[in-house]
Amino acid sequence: MNNLSTSLFRTVPQQDHLGFWADQTLNARKVADFLDLDKRTIAKVADVAPSSVRFDQNIPKEVADRLAEIANICELVAQYFAGNSQKTALWFRTKNPLLGDISPRDMIRFGRYERLRRFVNEALEENAAPVQSSRGNRAASATGAAS
Repeated sequence: MNNLSTSLFRTVPQQDHLGFWADQTLNARKVADFLDLDKRTIAKVADVAPSSVRFDQNIPKEVADRLAEIANICELVAQYFAGNSQKTALWFRTKNPLLGDISPRDMIRFGRYERLRRFVNEALEENAAPVQSSRGNRAASATGAAS
């Protein structure tokens, strides 16, 4: 596969490391719990009333869409850490000087998830993050980052 094709498909994680997509359906509550996002914060980032935030089959489309985008960011980071959910959670909670010395979780809370998505995709591209093949073998990493 050439570099363009590889770059094109790096925006979607290879696997569901964090278990957000069980049965091919987003578990929105699991995404919110992973990042410790309360209903008020979810309402803010989804641009809906706090009273409308719910996690059942009647989840508002805006909430489901936003949490799916956030889940994708989380899964891409988890993929970089070879599926290690503890390292992924730590990364989201740790202040990062490249993000203005705020945590990725706070970027999401402040509604800056699109900037975080671009940052993560650019960082993965620059670092040639480890990618799991469909057989589960790790592809060589340009950085040699250990998990």
